[in-house]
Amino acid sequence: MHNLKYSIALIVIIPLFACHDGDPGANADFKQLVWSDEFDKPGVPDASKWSYDLGDGCPNVCGWGNNELEYYTNDQKNVRIENGNLVIEARKEDKGGKSYTSTRIISKGKGDWLYGRVEVRAKLPKGKGTWPAIWMLSTDWKYGGWPASGEIDIMEHVGFDPGVVHGTIHTESYNHVKGTQKEGKVTVLDVSDAFHVYGIEWTKDKMTFFVDDNRYYSVDRAPNEDFKGWPFDQRFHLIMNIAVGGNWGGMQGVDESIWPQRMEVDYVRVYQ
Repeated sequence: MHNLKYSIALIVIIPLFACHDGDPGANADFKQLVWSDEFDKPGVPDASKWSYDLGDGCPNVCGWGNNELEYYTNDQKNVRIENGNLVIEARKEDKGGKSYTSTRIISKGKGDWLYGRVEVRAKLPKGKGTWPAIWMLSTDWKYGGWPASGEIDIMEHVGFDPGVVHGTIHTESYNHVKGTQKEGKVTVLDVSDAFHVYGIEWTKDKMTFFVDDNRYYSVDRAPNEDFKGWPFDQRFHLIMNIAVGGNWGGMQGVDESIWPQRMEVDYVRVYQ
């Protein structure tokens, strides 16, 4: 979840009813469910599993480093569980000097993992200015601040480019500031109308990205690569949010007529 990208991309079209691609590693190694939330109980998210990033990132990194337009809250109008889904809702309303509110929910300290398969079944918002993300950051920041300790973007989508899903890693050597981030992308035309499962498989030497169990991108650790290229030997936690505008999400402006917009999450499941 970051600034404007310079794409180094692999593009694949997934049919609506695509079958598994036959990759023998797709489910072979990670079969034990170690953490999950099915969002079955109406009301607020489970406080034993989730916390929140609040505000606009100030005074440290205002606009969350991306000149975003939202103010994050944990109000139920922005985050709640209803009809068996987690709802993250971005709304056009003034708060904290911003013109929009939204939610950024995090599992830090309550769900932190080293290696595994992470699956999130979600339906995305739509319209210019929406920037939903399902992603991961280092829990312990052993190698220093961003991007040295790494970032894993399981799913990013910007509303001005509907249906194009991005999966990306960022490190000290490979990141969008340098234009060297490692990124794949895949087109799934009904991301805002239907639920899809966005996932990664993360091992000691490889990161693989999936939509609906179809592999569309993978990154291998180079031989003898140190943390500058592969900081993914530490614990990471999950983040889910809708940003509004920003350097990437707002590249073609923000449609003020579309709000509110929501991302709905059916479940989060982590296997090791």
